[in-house]
Amino acid sequence: MVKEECKALLDALSKVTACYRHMVLTIGGTSDSQNLREELKKTRQKAQELAVANRNKLTAVLKDKTVSKEDKTEFERLWVIFSTCMEILEIDMKRALELGQEFPLNVPKKHLIQTGMSGGTSGVAARAMSVQNMKYEAEHNIDVVDLKDLENEINQVGEMMYEMEMKVNVPQWTVEAKQDPGAELKSTISLGASSIGMISVEENKSFCDISKVLAGIIFSAVLIIAIVLAVCVVKLS
Repeated sequence: MVKEECKALLDALSKVTACYRHMVLTIGGTSDSQNLREELKKTRQKAQELAVANRNKLTAVLKDKTVSKEDKTEFERLWVIFSTCMEILEIDMKRALELGQEFPLNVPKKHLIQTGMSGGTSGVAARAMSVQNMKYEAEHNIDVVDLKDLENEINQVGEMMYEMEMKVNVPQWTVEAKQDPGAELKSTISLGASSIGMISVEENKSFCDISKVLAGIIFSAVLIIAIVLAVCVVKLS
């Protein structure tokens, strides 16, 4: 039961973190707006809430001496995935801070990045937040106020990651993967090779069919010519 709860929390964190990265890439672009900045704020706060829940669950389980060796191995694997999500979140928060400082909304003369992307991001944010519609309640100077909050939250995430390493020491190189390195890539290659093989077989079949038709035509032509020559010889004689 605890394992399923940890997996569900980790899955939610992964989705919200991926959503946050997607929206960070639109800062300074043609989709940038006050609503985007508010979506970014709500999404990263949701990610931090899920991060705290994940940390508390996994820390308690990994410190429990009664957990079986098999279960502990699985929880250590989840811990490594969780740590990776936190590293990605911290990187994207720092990127959001840099882009937000470079492209403030309250400076209209500042040229935005022409990324070629257009449209809103509210749908993506709403799915990550598990709500049907996003509610916007921020003030007009959200980009200025939020950047200060973002700096503090980046420091909090950094401190949280440091405390995680102190409380639970799970080196990433000690955790074994469930499948061989490059297993997904190999399966993709094998599928591609099989499809290529099928195409080559079909091409060979079609080539053989064409060869048979040509051979039949040539044989018929030779037979007709032989008959004509035979008739001519009989008449001449």
